[in-house]
Order: sequence, then structure tokens, then C-alpha cells
Amino acid sequence: MQAIHLSTAQAMMARPDAIDLDVWKSDGSIIQLRNCISLKYNFYAGTRTIKLLTSNQLRTIRDCCIIRINGLEVFM
Repeated sequence: MQAIHLSTAQAMMARPDAIDLDVWKSDGSIIQLRNCISLKYNFYAGTRTIKLLTSNQLRTIRDCCIIRINGLEVFM
């Protein structure tokens, strides 16, 4: 399995292309977000607002909780 640095993952999310994410939740479970785009990034809080294209749902996630992006593992 290939791995990328968090800064590379952030650059991938800055593009307007749809991505797939695996993210840790606060209870320790993993949520899979498929076909989503990043709308905005809050540098000071380290959070990102994403939109799921299939349901038009908005979610806020922390960048440090991202496990995989498009099948690539993310490390710090």
C-alpha cells in the first residue's frame, strides 16, 4: 500500500476534483466518505468543511483524523 504525507493530501483536497476519504470519528470508529469535495479549510482550527456530492450533506472533519484519501494512506 502506498502512503502520502498530510501536506500532499491537503494539496489533493484543494483541487476541485471529487475524492474518497476514510476518517476517524471521535468515538474511535472509522467513517468512509465517498465522492466528496472540500469547500473550505480553517487553518487555525485545523478543520475542513466537505460536501458529499451524492447527498449534498456538509460535514466538518479534522485534517489530523484523515486515514486514507483515494486509497492512499496518509501519515504525518
